[in-house]
Amino acid sequence: MSKTQSSAAHLDAIDLEIMRASLDGIVQEMQNSLFRTGFSTIVRESQDASCAIMNERGDVIAQHVVLPLHIGSFPACCEAVLRNYDDIAEGDAYLINHPYEGGSPHAPDMALITPVFVDGLLMGFCASIAHKSDIGGPVPGSCSGQARETFNEGLHLPAIRYQRGYQRNVEIERIIACNSRTPELVLGDIRGQLGSSRLGEERLIALILKFGKDNAQACFARLLELSHLRMRAAISQWVDGIYEAERFVDDDGIELNTPVRIHVIAEKKGDSITFDFTRSADQTRGPANIRPPLVNAAIAYCLIALVDPNIFVNSGLFKAFNVKLREGSVMNPRFPAPVNTYNPTVHATVEAVFAALTNIVPEKSRADGCGSRSIILGGRSTYTGKGYVQYEILGGGAGARASKDGTSGTSVNQSNAKIAPIEIVESEFPTRVERFELIRDSGGPGKFRGGLGIRRDYTNLADARFSIRSTKHVIAPNGAAGGSKGRTGDILINPGQSDEKRLPTRYADYPLKAGDHFQLDTPGGGGLGNPFERDPERVLKDVMEGYLSIAAAERDYGVIVSGESIDQQATRNLRQKRG
Repeated sequence: MSKTQSSAAHLDAIDLEIMRASLDGIVQEMQNSLFRTGFSTIVRESQDASCAIMNERGDVIAQHVVLPLHIGSFPACCEAVLRNYDDIAEGDAYLINHPYEGGSPHAPDMALITPVFVDGLLMGFCASIAHKSDIGGPVPGSCSGQARETFNEGLHLPAIRYQRGYQRNVEIERIIACNSRTPELVLGDIRGQLGSSRLGEERLIALILKFGKDNAQACFARLLELSHLRMRAAISQWVDGIYEAERFVDDDGIELNTPVRIHVIAEKKGDSITFDFTRSADQTRGPANIRPPLVNAAIAYCLIALVDPNIFVNSGLFKAFNVKLREGSVMNPRFPAPVNTYNPTVHATVEAVFAALTNIVPEKSRADGCGSRSIILGGRSTYTGKGYVQYEILGGGAGARASKDGTSGTSVNQSNAKIAPIEIVESEFPTRVERFELIRDSGGPGKFRGGLGIRRDYTNLADARFSIRSTKHVIAPNGAAGGSKGRTGDILINPGQSDEKRLPTRYADYPLKAGDHFQLDTPGGGGLGNPFERDPERVLKDVMEGYLSIAAAERDYGVIVSGESIDQQATRNLRQKRG
């Protein structure tokens, strides 16, 4: 009997592993296709996109983890398609970017979903979510830090059929194009997503035919089950207890002097764990709110990091924990509460969950990182004469870990996009990057030092409209286990000049003139452990490499550096004096 003819009962462990690895490979191939065909720097360079394969119910069975939040977004977006269409057919393609109708983190993150049929039977879906350079709204880039409702955040599409019988609906493309300042880039990226899905379909159909439809469906179900059981087995080894933690976001972009509270109570009992966020802040007037699919994804990300980074990522992980959210809160807002600058709130959620779970798994403790940020400039390009949107995602310092220093100049937590190369930025936009360096002394002191933030200086070569969505410019990244906080971030327009201006953490539509200069400093990560327990030789190495100043070595670590060596006696005396 051939494998195609065999029943599900004949699916053994070897077949299962081959299927698992093949699914993972298909998704990675989809991802590579998407990045190589991307029109915008957001997709092509920053790689702000993810791909996934789902079963016929919309459960993720394989995802190439570029952006972990999308594991929560894909099922919610696919559920909207299934809810609104009862005539899904081969050759269809669907678009959705509505955070409330589906599960997109914010409207610029557009999902494209295609069904996969084998011999007339719906076997699943191939999908991608990719950030769009501009979908309208009051500011270039569609990410206003002062948005007061979703209607201020650009074009919103519920689940709509984009293709029927492999033929694109050009009316939909015309609507999207007319609502974007960069229509060629947006449509180009959408078509790249479509090509990625069609490639995934081809590979997935071949895989299903190789093993048979029954075996494939049994495999999909078993992979979901194994991820669920693997996570529960790990949780069962943890100590039972109730632990709580909280973090704060600088502000919501509207009420600038009011931090936004994210509070969690984690109750671990047996092989399950419940996360209660009901004491978090009410939904905000500004765009700091996040939707439940992102909360679930943030928790799944934390558990994956604590249990096994190599665990097979799929929707089965969601069955290993429970979540309590309060309607009308920042974690579960009522429509049409704004959501477009959601990432700082997700970072606070992740760090609060990690802080609570550190009590259960102290060997995996970590300090807080830099969060994430984007800068967005829009105007008319001096190169092409057309409208442009320069959208950059920038990291900073990661928090120190239980046995290692934090990484410098990197993305942290669920943010996994890349920093666009200077050569690309300067060749495609009317901008000159004057400086790109690590910020000395920005990492939080500790036995293990926090990673360093970065400074990126720009000169603007044409009139432009500037927006930023950032975090931790007011509230510094926390240290852990006696470590100190990392340095806060900052954004200055024309620093050192008579018209110097400091912008808030979130700001929309600042008018830049040609020749204006702006400087972005990103936060450093928090430190972990007593700084006076750091090996003096590691302190000296940090000084020699420019990560740490001689003054900070003495002030924060009690290490006296003289020339290129340590004054051992003076260091011992200073450390003893300070206890």
